[in-house]
Amino acid sequence: MSTREQDEPPAAMAVTPLSSGCAAAIDRAEHACFGISPFNSYFSVERIWQLAAWGFGRFADVHFFVPDAPSAFTFEALGYTPERAAWKARRQGQYTRNKILTALGDLGIPDTEGRVLGWAELEGNAAYARLYARGRRFYEGDEAFQAACRDTTSWVLAGKVPDGQEPGEEQVERAVEYFLAELPMFVDTAAVVGAGSSVFCYHQPPGFLRRLYGQELSWHPAPGQGFAVVEPLDPAPARWN
Repeated sequence: MSTREQDEPPAAMAVTPLSSGCAAAIDRAEHACFGISPFNSYFSVERIWQLAAWGFGRFADVHFFVPDAPSAFTFEALGYTPERAAWKARRQGQYTRNKILTALGDLGIPDTEGRVLGWAELEGNAAYARLYARGRRFYEGDEAFQAACRDTTSWVLAGKVPDGQEPGEEQVERAVEYFLAELPMFVDTAAVVGAGSSVFCYHQPPGFLRRLYGQELSWHPAPGQGFAVVEPLDPAPARWN
């Protein structure tokens, strides 16, 4: 049960745009999309509550991106069978979705289910499909872009393989599918949700995103698409017992 005080103000946030274009998208305040990683303990219900309270107080509309089904690619890269990997991704994805719904329900946000963008919502989205196909073409046809994607994937896998080991080429090739599934949300979330502009919010961007928003790669974010590093300045309070 929630123990939130109804008149408690939203948490203060440290908000760092990755470029001047990102800052402009934040100023427009039309839409924010929070990335919520299914297997990251950082995203407790309390933390999601903080992010949501700030987001709805700052932006006209808000969604939460949960890369649930694509997480299976990472588990396959770590040696799980496709069936076991899919099961783990599905179970954790539902658990993450439930945490988001709990936080939004506590805030009194309407249409909580419609605020979550998981694979079930995205696989039939025409804009997402178009962006994914374009990202795939860049990956297959541009060596520098491919290398940047693989470097990011290696960085992610390095934190999951046993200490002292480096991810192998086959592992990276399998796990990069997860990153390619995320890319459309970094490039043009606004198109996916039908907004004029959007800001993707996360607390720890890889170097790839700094290069992407710095227009150092061959694929650039859409006009009006921004990215912000968003972190609460205060610890997440204990609200649910």
